[in-house]
Amino acid sequence: MGRILALDYGTKRTGVAVSDELKIIASGLTTVPSAELLTFLKKYFSEENVELVLLGEPKQMDSTASQSEVNIQQFLKKFTEIFPEMKLERVDERFTSKMAFQSMIDSGLKKKQRQNKALVDEISATIILQSYLYK
Repeated sequence: MGRILALDYGTKRTGVAVSDELKIIASGLTTVPSAELLTFLKKYFSEENVELVLLGEPKQMDSTASQSEVNIQQFLKKFTEIFPEMKLERVDERFTSKMAFQSMIDSGLKKKQRQNKALVDEISATIILQSYLYK
């Protein structure tokens, strides 16, 4: 049984979350500079059994693609060239950043800690993964 990896792709950095092998628990893994993401994934896939990658799909309130979708499509093209056998699904990521920020408040993080955008991205990836696992 393999893990599920979730990505909250951004132009500067990408939040990464992963499930356990039983696909019960979603955990934040790290945040990676987006320019280094494919290298990170090559290494991670060689060390861990990943059977599915979830890639956040940013949408506007009217369900049209957001402006960042252009960058995501460029990444997606490279991803499918490098990992043609890897299953990939898109997951609606609307409100994940707001939910991540709220979870940081709810967990008692101080204002300075909540300004850590890398942590917000990692939590957002975890929320994407949780929404997939618990649907």
